[in-house]
Amino acid sequence: MTIIRHFVAILLLPFVVTVLVPRWLINGFAASDTRWIDGTLTATFGHLAGILILLLGVSLFIWCVTLFASIGRGTLAPWDPARHLVVVGPYRFVRNPMISAVLIILIGESLFLGSRVLALWAAVFFFINVIYFHLLEEPGLDRRFGDEYRRYKAAVPRWIPRPTPWKNA
Repeated sequence: MTIIRHFVAILLLPFVVTVLVPRWLINGFAASDTRWIDGTLTATFGHLAGILILLLGVSLFIWCVTLFASIGRGTLAPWDPARHLVVVGPYRFVRNPMISAVLIILIGESLFLGSRVLALWAAVFFFINVIYFHLLEEPGLDRRFGDEYRRYKAAVPRWIPRPTPWKNA
């Protein structure tokens, strides 16, 4: 049952954001979007950088989902949230590494394709999450986890990683 919960959450959230919306945007804005010119050094660099960044994002995402399942006992979905506050692994550096992972995936896709439309989508996705986390996610975490979350929130930045891991002292 747990695997199904995670699979549904991944299909409904990050899959839509990183696969379906980009595909829709690329098809809908094909005439006005940019692409690398095949065979150029810029295209080769863009493809390689895009793949590396995409792999980094996917790896971080898998790590975060694994931590949510094993420690948090929940999923990435707001309707099935973690039951325990996750403050290990990448969460020791930044409060929202899962959103960072999805953003990194979008940046990797836009670099791989040389697509300004996908780069704009990455920026819109980030802006939506800034608002969502400020208005809904963080107040909900504060209510659910109280002082534990407030200590964590005071020590670990929302978006820009700490240079050293938080020790949870």
